Amino acid sequence: MKRLACTATFLTLSACCNLHAQKPPLLPESDVSRLASEISGETAKRNLEGIARFHRQRGSKGFHEAADLVAERLRAYGLSDVAILQFPADGRIFYGTQRSRPAWDADFAELWEIASGRSRSASEDQRGQMPMTREPGARAVTMSHDTMIASYEAEPVILAEDSESANVTAELVDIGSGAKEADYAGKLIKGKLVLTSAQPGAVGDLAVGKFGAAGIISYAQNQKTAWSGENQAAVRWGHLDTFSPNKTFAFMVSLETAHAFQSRLARGEKITLRAVVKAGAHPGNYEVVTAAIPGSDPQWNDDEIAFSCHLDHQRPGANDNASGCATILEVARTLEKLINSKQLAPPARTIRFLFPPEIEGTMALLNGKPEFAKRIKAVIHMDMVGGGPETKAVFHVTRGPMSLPSFVHAVAWAFADWLNVQSYQFAATGNAAYPMVAPEGGKEPLRAESTAYTMGSDHDVYQDSSFAIPAIYLNDWPDRFIHTNFDSAANIDPTKLKRAAFIGAASAYYIAGLTLERAKLFQDQVDAGWFASRFVRAWGYAGLPEREVENISLQQKSAGMATAYSLKKFVHDPEAHESRDAFRQKLAREEQPRGQGALRFKRKPEPKGPPTVFGYDYFGEHVRSAGIPAPRLLDFEGRWGSGEEYAYEVANFVDGNRNAQEIRDAVSAEYGPVPLELVVEYLEALEKIGLIELRN
Repeated sequence: MKRLACTATFLTLSACCNLHAQKPPLLPESDVSRLASEISGETAKRNLEGIARFHRQRGSKGFHEAADLVAERLRAYGLSDVAILQFPADGRIFYGTQRSRPAWDADFAELWEIASGRSRSASEDQRGQMPMTREPGARAVTMSHDTMIASYEAEPVILAEDSESANVTAELVDIGSGAKEADYAGKLIKGKLVLTSAQPGAVGDLAVGKFGAAGIISYAQNQKTAWSGENQAAVRWGHLDTFSPNKTFAFMVSLETAHAFQSRLARGEKITLRAVVKAGAHPGNYEVVTAAIPGSDPQWNDDEIAFSCHLDHQRPGANDNASGCATILEVARTLEKLINSKQLAPPARTIRFLFPPEIEGTMALLNGKPEFAKRIKAVIHMDMVGGGPETKAVFHVTRGPMSLPSFVHAVAWAFADWLNVQSYQFAATGNAAYPMVAPEGGKEPLRAESTAYTMGSDHDVYQDSSFAIPAIYLNDWPDRFIHTNFDSAANIDPTKLKRAAFIGAASAYYIAGLTLERAKLFQDQVDAGWFASRFVRAWGYAGLPEREVENISLQQKSAGMATAYSLKKFVHDPEAHESRDAFRQKLAREEQPRGQGALRFKRKPEPKGPPTVFGYDYFGEHVRSAGIPAPRLLDFEGRWGSGEEYAYEVANFVDGNRNAQEIRDAVSAEYGPVPLELVVEYLEALEKIGLIELRN
């Protein structure tokens, strides 16, 4: 019955919102009108096309060129404090829980199939590439039967990140997945190239380190969706393990190419490939582009509202994530122009724009320059926001984790929900006050969805408990072209970019201007019941024990009150402490737990960041070094979440006040019931590796 009551509240509030949907929420209509008129999906797409030209690997020449382009645009738009911050990355320096990965560059890579019986010429060995004509002193060879399989110059995605230089001619052997030793039984691997369905990093230590393979050819199909495998010509992005001692190279090929190889090998054919790679890791820098629109109210001098994205990716990487970068650039241009021309009042708080490498760049920024972590009070993070109809994308306004409830998610959803109504009305009737349609874009409705917290981008770092910065996460999912050579600008919709930019700009401008007086108006419009309804799982609680249903209801109410408290805290409302005490009382138990359930832990001040980050598993490495068995929670599959999500939130709920039973109840309400012993086992592992400590 409690679930039904929450659902009824949600439906009532939604109906009320829709009655007033024609009038823009939160901001004066004049401000909304100016934002809607100025934001250009076409300008955003032009910038996207520029960014997508570069192969933007961490610390690489391509990333630096993209960073220069973004910084040049920010300066041209008149923003303040434009800079490219640099953080050394050499494989040894740590930024919190992130071990810096050295920069990686590639200059050349080609994969050829060599005609049967052909031998290499002397000139080939000297030049490290296939000669196209006969040269003096070289043996006469016939090139007409040799076939180029992959070229880095044409499509950089064909070379797995962290590949090392090589010049190899060898036979191809199919090892299936290759992720376990049984896959190698009865096969001669030493000195051969292996064909695998797994990511190169998952097979390198076995194939190369143990069995002596000369290199890897992968057709891994990561980022699986309903459309996976539909496009047999797609080549997916691949990665080797940065820190593996078994350095090697890997080429990525399409399913079409891989299946053709497999058919021929199954018939007993001998396939000889020639791989030439000039690439490698080297000490370099993480680069983070930043700029700002200064705040105007001295009362809020130390507060910033930040826009975040990630600038790194393979070429073209149009939706992932040139779209987020270009959309934030357009927000910067729009707000700066309107404020500078006095069409919009200056924001009370500073609005900052950040363009880092994904996750590891954000970790370097917040740890390497802690003043940023101290000043940033909320983040609008954009990672994939431009997918047109061909991508099959669904646009999400993703809420934060239950460990960090915040009013900022309600702000973003208010604008997105209003835009849903406006864009649908326009699509259905051809008439709406604010259709937000770009001249070169589509006319489809937005149909944004308010979505429970999902992991996988920089918002994980901000919302980790060591930083506790609430983040609005705008993102497309699914996207059938993600991480492939088909993630191109042709599939990006200027209308989608315009709408994402509006939601971000309106949200940031509103939050940056929040005062105590305006916060009270906001609280009147959106109460704690609305906040609690945001955590209701749409597919319900059928089959759960009564105790679990009661726990979920209690946790939802507490999250709603905590969200309301976050608003009061944000504007320094003197009633904030009373609100905090009130919602904490909601979680008070009649009977205090005993034994393991009574254990209380607190987070140590250092290192900061999630236990597992990008390209480096801090938790896994330290657990192995300490000789601790892998906690069972990591493999647990709950009703609404997986082990990675449980682990992230268990660590976040450690605050020195909650005991283990309370942490278990909180994550159970968020992702589904989980045994207490699995939570305690994970907490004890965190303690043994020094991330948390037992509270006396």
